[in-house]
Amino acid sequence: MSTITVPTGTPETPEAGSSPRPAYRVTSVRVVRSEWAKLWSLRSTWITLGLALLFLVAVGLIATTQYKSQLDSGKPLDGDFADATAVSLALFGTGFAQLAIGVLGVLVTAGEYSTGTIRATLAAVPRRLPVLWSKSFVFGLVALVVGTLGAFVTFLFASGIVDGTNAARSLSDAGVVRSLLGAGLYLGLVGVMGAALGALLRSVAGGISVLVAALLLIPGLVQLLPKSWQNDISPYLPGNAGEAMYSLTHDSTTLSPTAGLLVFVGWTVLALAGAAYRLVRSDV
Repeated sequence: MSTITVPTGTPETPEAGSSPRPAYRVTSVRVVRSEWAKLWSLRSTWITLGLALLFLVAVGLIATTQYKSQLDSGKPLDGDFADATAVSLALFGTGFAQLAIGVLGVLVTAGEYSTGTIRATLAAVPRRLPVLWSKSFVFGLVALVVGTLGAFVTFLFASGIVDGTNAARSLSDAGVVRSLLGAGLYLGLVGVMGAALGALLRSVAGGISVLVAALLLIPGLVQLLPKSWQNDISPYLPGNAGEAMYSLTHDSTTLSPTAGLLVFVGWTVLALAGAAYRLVRSDV
């Protein structure tokens, strides 16, 4: 006959003076802080954001200097500079900056899939969707700040270069501040769209390809369509709608700034919705 020994000791208690281990919960704020830390821990973040700011400022100043040089030479202005303003010259590099920011946005999400670190991320945040929202929010905010800062800095230099010409504008002129803020907001949304495409396609090459096609290639291909079709389709393409957000002047073939914002936000939400659906419905 065997006997069963029942332990009679009391449960282990923390030593005197020590505090119990805190119970951590996954919250939206903690996920955002985690994604913030991960973003700035990557060397590619500093390099690519630096390139985006360089493109925005340098190309804008080069365009402004070229305009002033042609104007001083007395020769007819090139077509790109015929109706130029200090705002359009300062934002000349937005098209280059959007590529750098969009590519980094893709890397923010697709990069974790390519390295396999997404498994650890989703293990820490089992609900999954907060990861997508946090990545998009953090990078979109960073891109917004960088784009807005670059737009205002470039404009201040550009307005000094073209002072006294027909292109001269000041911050107090109608539409100037709206255009500069619109450029920053556009670049912020491009960053969000890039992050969404990276999460949707889970491929760095695929995400970058789709982003470049949506912003640059498709608008060019639409120019091959009949003129009546171009007028109906072209303004609602992502790149053209985004350009309407920060253009100082508009005509019958372009959207208003508000309409351009709504259309581009719609494209961004569509990309985010696709990324969210795939993240929830499919395995890593």
